[in-house]
Amino acid sequence: MAKILALTNQKGGVGKTTSCVNLAASLAATKRRVLLVDLDPQGNATMGCGVDKHELPLSVYDVLVGHAPVRDAIVPSEAAGIEVLPSNGDLTAAEVELINSADSEGALSRALEDLRGDYDFILVDCPPSLNMLTVNALVAADGVIIPMQCEYYALEGLAALMDTISGISSTRNPKLHIEGLLRTMYDPRNSLTVEVSRQLIAHFGNKVYRTVIPRNVRLAEAPSHGLPVIKYDKHSRGAIAYLALAGELIRRQDAGKVRQQPEETAVR
Repeated sequence: MAKILALTNQKGGVGKTTSCVNLAASLAATKRRVLLVDLDPQGNATMGCGVDKHELPLSVYDVLVGHAPVRDAIVPSEAAGIEVLPSNGDLTAAEVELINSADSEGALSRALEDLRGDYDFILVDCPPSLNMLTVNALVAADGVIIPMQCEYYALEGLAALMDTISGISSTRNPKLHIEGLLRTMYDPRNSLTVEVSRQLIAHFGNKVYRTVIPRNVRLAEAPSHGLPVIKYDKHSRGAIAYLALAGELIRRQDAGKVRQQPEETAVR
């Protein structure tokens, strides 16, 4: 059964889409079956996977408003080794149309439920705002990965996001939890970066991934070629970091499964 993870942060420019594309490709490199859901009308994750957002017969918009079954809209990404539920500018209209539906917050959850048996991971790239699309992602997700830079304003935005997650967990999706906080564009030479990182670890403990994503030119260049960084330059620091993150995510999931087993089974 697929684990559904929403990558979200209301602050833009924190490496959210970069992390979604590259984590998806890195998980696929470990032989996991991965679906990336692009829930941002900008369609950057779609393009970053080598899928042309301007040439889509169907997109996530059609799925959310009930115009097409979800499987009809999914396309393969040979560049990333995954499948993609793509997005483009049409998605901007979905929020307005969803408001008039009976369950405006549960459209994505209903669409993804039938796909859980087809994948190991479903990653959802959210828009950089707390709107109806992001709420749909949080209602559908099992966990949330929060990419963030280690800077002062990132901490302010994190508080608002935590409130949103808590509210949805208590009213619509009791299984929703913080899967992890991912430090992006990390520069250990910057004293503020080190201090904010220390504060995150002090407050969130092991929810903060040990893996950090460095500032890396190859990471910035890869999307313009429609490739994840492991296909663009697998020896780059960015590629190595996202492969390490995929490994950490898998190890955490495996450890969680062991803890959920009866004690006598876990000992064997």
